Amino acid sequence: MWNKVQETVKFLQNKGITSPDYGIILGTGLGNLVEKINIKLTISYAEIPNFPVSTVAGHSGELIFGKLSGKTVIAMKGRFHFYEGWSMEQTVFPVRVMKFLGVEKLIVSNASGGVNPNFKVGDIMLITDHINLMPVHPLHGKNEDRFGPRFVDMHEAYSKKMIAKMDKVASTLNISIHKGIYLALQGPTFETPAEYKMVKILGADAVGMSTVPEVIVAKHMGMECFGISVITDLGVEGIVEAVSHEEVQKNAKIAEKTVGKLVAEFVKL
Repeated sequence: MWNKVQETVKFLQNKGITSPDYGIILGTGLGNLVEKINIKLTISYAEIPNFPVSTVAGHSGELIFGKLSGKTVIAMKGRFHFYEGWSMEQTVFPVRVMKFLGVEKLIVSNASGGVNPNFKVGDIMLITDHINLMPVHPLHGKNEDRFGPRFVDMHEAYSKKMIAKMDKVASTLNISIHKGIYLALQGPTFETPAEYKMVKILGADAVGMSTVPEVIVAKHMGMECFGISVITDLGVEGIVEAVSHEEVQKNAKIAEKTVGKLVAEFVKL
């Protein structure tokens, strides 16, 4: 893994990618942020050594390097999910590469099912903490000390400083946001009513199939993390309805411009 990361980092540095201020994973709900980036370079995942290729509709599979609100950013347009069949090492590989390109601050977005009765479809939730119920831990196996320590402190997985900054941005822009806990399951099935109930009982506000492995690995390497969820369906008791990937994408699109505006302003400060 160490050698693969260094090989990929060298390839990207030779392409001109150096010292980004932010790494951004453009999951569902943040796709249109690309329109706000002054793009210097776009590279297909297929061209990058050791990178997997996203197989999910709506995740195009490109690495973007450029300027956003005056800051240098490297953005993943399309992420990798464990349910696609990638190993957990492959799923989180890009985050390791970002770190060794110079990224110290990571922004991650996702679509999620809301179990908090105060949520509605299209709402935006800042992730304050997470519950990891993925079947494989991203740090499972022998630890590579050059990446980070064996035992990782997760008392502040999501930066309180970054959350406070986004609070200020949302208030200035008069945009309503929620805060809550995100629970990660493997997928790719959407949750049953009983599973939504379990998520709620465990203390989460939203549930999804990504983000947590990436944040764990980012924290392993000492990065500061910020997560944002778009509520694309509801698992509130009595309101659980049929849902499809197409519907999730459609509902995420509704919130995309708002999320993009928030992140663009956030990065500027």
